[in-house]
Amino acid sequence: MASDTPTRRVLNRSRLEADIAAVAVRVFAECGYEGASVATIAEAAGLSKQNLMYYFPTKQELYQRVLDDVLDDWLARMSSLAEADEDSVPGDVLRAYVQAKLRFSREQPYASRVYAMEVIGGAQLYGEQIRARVVPVLKRDIDVFERWIAAGRIAPVDATHLLFAIWAMTQSYADFSAQMGLVLGRRQLTRRDFDAAEETIVRMVLAAVRMPGS
Repeated sequence: MASDTPTRRVLNRSRLEADIAAVAVRVFAECGYEGASVATIAEAAGLSKQNLMYYFPTKQELYQRVLDDVLDDWLARMSSLAEADEDSVPGDVLRAYVQAKLRFSREQPYASRVYAMEVIGGAQLYGEQIRARVVPVLKRDIDVFERWIAAGRIAPVDATHLLFAIWAMTQSYADFSAQMGLVLGRRQLTRRDFDAAEETIVRMVLAAVRMPGS
């Protein structure tokens, strides 16, 4: 067996670490970084505290792993805009972008909340990673808008703030879902709610970039 082939032990460790992170994201989302304890996460994961700390020696290391996983997923879902080519239809690309962001809120609400709580707190523990990984993607997205504007395919728009608005609108369906549920009179948002959100947000975004007379 080649020396660089992962052993079963390595694969098992990677799988267990991923399982621990999947449990930890919920605890961090519910309790915040300060309120979450290693003991609570270990109990939720069905492990002893000592066993969990074998894989993640400190709470901060586990928190960093959780946020790494969150950001990996978040950025992967945002890739459709940065990867748009010359033949891409702006309206189709923007709709796909909104859909992907809303799917993240629907499928990964705890992940969205953990990320939001870190940012609201000033990104004290994860700011460098956000700066290093999110900023380059945002710049590529802005480049796409600038190409569309230069080619007369969309109206001139402040792409940075339009993207900020899309993030805020889509992520609120995870971060403020409890409030929305209370207002709507139900315990949790439904798929129909997300479909209605998608149609509303897409209409607003397309109106912002629509060429005069189109």
